[in-house]
Amino acid sequence: MNVYDAVCSKRAIRQFNDQPISDEALVAILNAGRWSGSSKNNQPWHFVVLRQRDRLIALSQCGPFAGHLAGATVGIALVTGDWMERWPVAFDLGRAAQNMMLVAHEMGIGSVMANIYEIEQANALLELPPELMCYSAISFGYPADPEALTQPPRAGRKRSLDEVVHWERW
Repeated sequence: MNVYDAVCSKRAIRQFNDQPISDEALVAILNAGRWSGSSKNNQPWHFVVLRQRDRLIALSQCGPFAGHLAGATVGIALVTGDWMERWPVAFDLGRAAQNMMLVAHEMGIGSVMANIYEIEQANALLELPPELMCYSAISFGYPADPEALTQPPRAGRKRSLDEVVHWERW
């Protein structure tokens, strides 16, 4: 799969089967995040890998739209310093997350982002040092419906190129 096809065919997968993700695949996913570019090469991330069902369920309760973490095979919590103090950190974490999700997609592993709203609860669950925080996580797993990875995009879900691109000026 080339990069363009991966970007265009990536789907949000929220329901997973029980097939384990191999250590080799997981390391490739984590390395894709680690190799991501970052502002001034600060690499402002740490990744906390969750595989235990009770811990995935607990993290899923840290955000109203994070329920898919409970059924994931693997959850990766994205951990950094206080991103509100330095806005490029959020951008950099997004780049790392997208790299991980695209590499997973190439391997047939589904994924979707989760925003963490109960940050203190997540930080306690992950036993983070006080200077770090988790405000997002990614669910990974093989899709419950394997066809979900190859479904065409739903009509009308993405704005057209003409709606989002402006040449030279607005």
